[in-house]
Amino acid sequence: MHIMHGHPDFIPQLDLVAEMDGQIVGNIMYTKAKLVAEDGQEKEILTFGPLCVDPDHQRQGIGKALMAKSFACAKEMGYDVIVIFGSPANYVTSGFVSCKKHNICLENGKFPAAMLVKTLTSAPLDGRKWFYYDSPVMAVSTSDALAYDDTLPPMERKVLPSQEEFFIMSHSFVE
Repeated sequence: MHIMHGHPDFIPQLDLVAEMDGQIVGNIMYTKAKLVAEDGQEKEILTFGPLCVDPDHQRQGIGKALMAKSFACAKEMGYDVIVIFGSPANYVTSGFVSCKKHNICLENGKFPAAMLVKTLTSAPLDGRKWFYYDSPVMAVSTSDALAYDDTLPPMERKVLPSQEEFFIMSHSFVE
């Protein structure tokens, strides 16, 4: 997150927090991304991540409220498509669908099960095949992240079941 804040693709107007009793309990951050059609036409879109909610406040609608507010703001700013990578179980109730439904794929032509699309206006895409590219700021080096973590107070590192679920979904493809 500290790297994202200084990157030109970071969108500060869509860096939203949720507060409860004077404490920050959630955050969503956006960066620019793009779709490129087979003919080379480019379309600027959005992606978000991280979407964070304090574990003690999860399953209370905070994440959904952050998304809903950010969707409205993004639409007002003129954006019409959001592409994310996430567990479909967490996002379909907020209007996300499989990337395959909008013919949006990775550069290799594959449609990851974890790549989800939300349109903010009616019919912003025309059915052509689009290739998704996120911002270079999303290519976080593990060693850089661990080095930054070492500057913070020590915390127990955990691997949660949701991380394995995401790995499986992001390496599974829709045909």
